[in-house]
Amino acid sequence: MTPSQSDDEAMTGRPETELVLHEEELRLGTVVREHGAIPFEKRIEMESVSDLVERQVEQAHVDRIAANEGDSGEIETLADGSISIPVLEEELVITKRVVVRERIVVRKETTTEQKRVEGQLRKERVEIDRTET
Repeated sequence: MTPSQSDDEAMTGRPETELVLHEEELRLGTVVREHGAIPFEKRIEMESVSDLVERQVEQAHVDRIAANEGDSGEIETLADGSISIPVLEEELVITKRVVVRERIVVRKETTTEQKRVEGQLRKERVEIDRTET
């Protein structure tokens, strides 16, 4: 064997070659997935309400009063000779608004558990036959 020859080259008479070995590794991790849901139902209930409300209504009464001396007479007289006097009435206004009555709080709890995971791993091995052919 010369100093520049390797053991393989000296035994086989061929230059040495490389052989790559592989083996599997197991990597464990977690994936978040939906586990379930909380079913719930929302109902709307109708409730009738009534209340007494006061309102003002103007009514016109005609009274005949003798004119006083020096009365200015600043009343609107229409073309047909009648007098126009506005009569007012309060109009009832009903409004509704949505108010928050209650708030529902749903809390989640995360727990940690251990589970056994099994699998098979492949490992490559090599055996070298050192018998000369």
